Amino acid sequence: MRYYGDVYRPPSEARSLIVQVTYGCSHNTCAFCSMYKAKRFAVRPLEEVLEDFRMARQVYPHVEKVFLADGDALVRRASELYTILDTVRALFPECQRVTSYASPSSIRFRTPEELRTLREKGLTMVYMGLESGCDQVLKRMRKGHMSGEIVEMGRKVRESGMALSVTAITGLGGPEWMERHALDTAAAFNAMNPEYIGMLTLMVEPETPLYDWVNEGSFQLLTPPQVLTETRLLVEHLDSPGSVFRMNHASNYLSLRGTLNGDREAMLRTIDQAEHDLSRLRPESWRGL
Repeated sequence: MRYYGDVYRPPSEARSLIVQVTYGCSHNTCAFCSMYKAKRFAVRPLEEVLEDFRMARQVYPHVEKVFLADGDALVRRASELYTILDTVRALFPECQRVTSYASPSSIRFRTPEELRTLREKGLTMVYMGLESGCDQVLKRMRKGHMSGEIVEMGRKVRESGMALSVTAITGLGGPEWMERHALDTAAAFNAMNPEYIGMLTLMVEPETPLYDWVNEGSFQLLTPPQVLTETRLLVEHLDSPGSVFRMNHASNYLSLRGTLNGDREAMLRTIDQAEHDLSRLRPESWRGL
């Protein structure tokens, strides 16, 4: 396989065949993110993409999952995405799911018919970053979209029949917006009712605007106890029946997993126990700049 630059994928795609369909991120201005800063966004030539899949078929005898990288595969022309998905289905009949990242922008310019066709051809789920439901936080972090638009695009994906996995970041509002960030993020999740909710914990990456803000003192990080308080407030106000809630990323101080119509009380007890005994937190997550 041929990869250009660093390749990122969600935790649940650990055993997937990863093929770059685009390079980098079509937005790439979020103040907290350093993922694709080393490469300019570009649409990879279609024949190269198809050739990588043909090469993979020669190497791997069994492929059950495929992830279309990089940061925003949905930005390609619909006809080209159809060709890619048809190729995956023809080469890997054993494949059970195909997924990709998607941005609110790329979802917006896809028609409902195109999204339904993508689902019919095998694109089973997309991952979308909410980051925060609080518009003040989104504006400061240069997300490029307000929460109402992100919620609208999440609903659009679900109406197409695709599964939706949405992530947000604990601590992204700092102490100033801690409560509003938790409550508004919970409200946004509730409005989308995605199949999967993933919470990360804010990590400060070098060579990002956030890194400079922290060093100059204009942005303050939450302490681990504050992160737990914010997490509890968010979980307490989630009302998204059937959604699977996960905090299983390496950035998280505390590992949580459950469904929101059955495991909420157990998750709240786990948070309360950690608040009373901070030794329960992952020691590797106690990291500074």
